[in-house]
Amino acid sequence: MTTQTRTKVIHEAGYAAEVEVEVIDSDDGWAPYLSLSDARKLDAVRFALRNGDLKQATRLGRVFELTPVEADSHRPGR
Repeated sequence: MTTQTRTKVIHEAGYAAEVEVEVIDSDDGWAPYLSLSDARKLDAVRFALRNGDLKQATRLGRVFELTPVEADSHRPGR
């Protein structure tokens, strides 16, 4: 069994969060998978973002506010 640190991105309610988790790889049929604590961490970030609790979300990951971009407004030469 080996573990690797990975960044998972959670997108919720106009925000995105990068969350570091350990991905576990083994020879069984369920690999790769997350530990229960890392799965709960992802759920906690998702819940915090959904409820606008940015303070809690930033304790668990790196949070970004998403801004829509108009397709034609950012073309070169326009």
